[in-house]
Amino acid sequence: MVFSSTVFLFLFLPGLLLVYYLPSLIFKKDFRAYKNFVLLMSSLFFYAWGEPAFVFVMLISVLFNWLMALLIENFRARKFWLIVAVNFNILLLFVFKYASFVSRNLALLTGNEKLVINILLPVGISFFTFQMMSYVFDVYYKISRAQKNPLYTALYITLFPQLIAGPIVRYRDIEREILNRRETFEIFSSGVNEFIYGLAKKVLIANFMARIADNVFDYINNPSVLMAWLGAIAYTLQIYFDFSGYSDMAIGLGRMFGFNFNINFNYPYVASSVQDFWRRWHISLSSWFRDYVYIPMGGNRVSKSRWILNIFIVWLLTGAWHGANWTFILWGLIYFVFLLLEHEIKIKSHVYAMLIVILAWVIFRSKNIFAGINYIACMFGLKGNSFYDAGFIEYIKDSFIVLIIACVGSAPVVHKFLMNNKRLEQIWLVIIFIISLLEVISSSYNPFIYFNF
Repeated sequence: MVFSSTVFLFLFLPGLLLVYYLPSLIFKKDFRAYKNFVLLMSSLFFYAWGEPAFVFVMLISVLFNWLMALLIENFRARKFWLIVAVNFNILLLFVFKYASFVSRNLALLTGNEKLVINILLPVGISFFTFQMMSYVFDVYYKISRAQKNPLYTALYITLFPQLIAGPIVRYRDIEREILNRRETFEIFSSGVNEFIYGLAKKVLIANFMARIADNVFDYINNPSVLMAWLGAIAYTLQIYFDFSGYSDMAIGLGRMFGFNFNINFNYPYVASSVQDFWRRWHISLSSWFRDYVYIPMGGNRVSKSRWILNIFIVWLLTGAWHGANWTFILWGLIYFVFLLLEHEIKIKSHVYAMLIVILAWVIFRSKNIFAGINYIACMFGLKGNSFYDAGFIEYIKDSFIVLIIACVGSAPVVHKFLMNNKRLEQIWLVIIFIISLLEVISSSYNPFIYFNF
């Protein structure tokens, strides 16, 4: 089930809000235990809608990490139990996410096709596994106390707004809210507003850009220079509005139920450097690697050669986190190289930063590294391709307005203007919500990029 589907918007969400809030409205009591139980059951149902078999995998993982956190907090061999928990989570990720990839590469090297295994990937496994790992890490570092009630641990992990595509929520950030969160009309209203913005990003912009990107990347061989750039820019806009839109909807839904999730995107396409881009893009993931990988390895408080190794490991893992394909590994290492370069020569340029980001997205989007390099060659006219063609002209005629809206919308100008004109913002929200609903009802094209990770 996805947030931008008719089932979610017209059945699941209204029904859940009614069941969740109605007893409190009638009896004027909080009913916190009841609300938490409703959220837990509805979150499991939400996941089971598309992944019924993998619900049990997730629940086994939740119970194991709950037990490990208790052992870490209450027994002397704290590091041993931490190692057990981390190895369990890494093994879980490896089996479901990387085993098929490794088997395919072994088969390619040995010529033995019998080595190939195909294991289905549970939706959102990278997100909920990283949340569980952050939980046991925080208990180990005594940042949080271990949760004694396994149902509350399960609620934290399975909470449906952030379950399958983030943001990666730290237990420390919502620990108190599990039992003591505030639900007010103002907070609920702000959550609705955030959800509408996210929904509009997804269905009005990301889905439109996806059609262009898919057509250029998947169906046009040797595109013209301008067509190749159009496809790359369309994907650059698609992945931003797709993922930030989902994050906005998740944050908004969290507020509707009294939870405050941290911001996950801060207008990354206004960045003046690659480093600045990663301060603004997928903040919950980059901060996760900083706190649980980079800093424990010594961060920058080590020799230069060791620091370079630390950076290399972080970006190798960041690339691998996104998927089992060499394209993701290369994508992560591209950022490793340019972050090192920026550290040495202090580059500050928006044009430079966006050029690297767009080219890196081409590698990220491509089916394999060869296809990605070939596509980049087309972008610079190195494949004997023409500068432009009739197809490019037609695409521009059909998409020019949406492209302009997307480019303007990826900067904070419009948002700041609306924030300073609340009445105008409310009219704007009503308009884009109605248009978004009409688009959801009329269209069946609704992919979510980060569901694959």
